[in-house]
Amino acid sequence: MPLSKQRALAKEMVLTDANEKGPIIAVDGPAASGKGTIARALANHFKLPLMDTGVLYRAVALNLWRWGGDPSSEFEALRACGDIGAEPQDPELRSEPVSKIASMISAYPSVRAALLERQQDFANQPGGAVLDGRDIGTVIAPGAEVKLFVTATAEVRAERRRKELEARGIIAHYEDVLADIRARDERDSSRSVAPLKPADDAIVLDTSTIGPDAAIAEAIKLAEKRLARAMPDLG
Repeated sequence: MPLSKQRALAKEMVLTDANEKGPIIAVDGPAASGKGTIARALANHFKLPLMDTGVLYRAVALNLWRWGGDPSSEFEALRACGDIGAEPQDPELRSEPVSKIASMISAYPSVRAALLERQQDFANQPGGAVLDGRDIGTVIAPGAEVKLFVTATAEVRAERRRKELEARGIIAHYEDVLADIRARDERDSSRSVAPLKPADDAIVLDTSTIGPDAAIAEAIKLAEKRLARAMPDLG
């Protein structure tokens, strides 16, 4: 094939790939804020693949727990990143011991670095994606077309988590759950690498006084408005 045609074909392929770029929607926020529910609804509404990045940290935590490893050791936590074999449906991923370990090890810079590339690869796949986490809009996908920061008061989130635990047959006391929520907030917000905070251009959605259906409807409306401005060709 003549060089001129090769160059023309290469240019056409680049343009095609560029046109196939879909939106990245980042959904960040603290525990029990409703961000997971909202992220799933957005992925379904826009027909986009979804990654719950918290599952990655829970999978590492589950590895560490099954090995009898020490969550206070960054070295042992990093070793647990090597073979993440847990299935997303594994009920142990949502257990309280694993949740607490995940919150601890997510503060380690080496653990966050080890999981960074697979999250960014997911975000940048052709067609777009929705990612749910705590540092999506600030670290994983700072160029995301839509950034939502979903939040609620610690008291509201504690009551939601208590009900969730009791629905799973786990006895939970509100005061204990509230203390755990506040401790996680402190760890997530004060860590040196990728602290929990809204991106400068994030839309903050407070779900303290609204139910899941209203929160989802508002999130979809906000995302559609932001996408119409950022990617008008999608319409």
